Amino acid sequence: MIRPVIPGDIDAVFALAKKLEMFDKHGLELIKATLADYLSGNSNDLWFCAEENGLVGVIYCAPEPMTCGTWNVLMLLVSRDRQRQGYGSALMSYVEQTLVDRGERLLIVETSSLDEFEPARKFYFKCGFNEEARIRDFYAAEEDKIVFSKTLESG
Repeated sequence: MIRPVIPGDIDAVFALAKKLEMFDKHGLELIKATLADYLSGNSNDLWFCAEENGLVGVIYCAPEPMTCGTWNVLMLLVSRDRQRQGYGSALMSYVEQTLVDRGERLLIVETSSLDEFEPARKFYFKCGFNEEARIRDFYAAEEDKIVFSKTLESG
């Protein structure tokens, strides 16, 4: 089941992010802060989770500043023991449909060029995203940022 994140999910979201070891201390604090803003009603961000006997995945999406109808998937996490079982695709589809229903027009996602992010890049292609840009040495020396986009269409 996919549903909006609620205050009772905070510990599970943070535990999942920490367990996956994809974020440093600063990144984990940023997750806490943006989630707190969302739950207090101080943002237009979207936070959804997938549940099956507990939280197994989470997606975080925010509007891109200074654009008209462009949103960015800033985080998509699925528990290691539930990966490749459709939870990531379901979360992405849910966000896409939510944005289509709101009349939004474009969804982007950014990721690293490092080899360990190859499964993520393949996932985005599978979800219908196109690679749009590469910014060399963005995250660190020899670690590029790759930007994917998808036009949101109803139907």
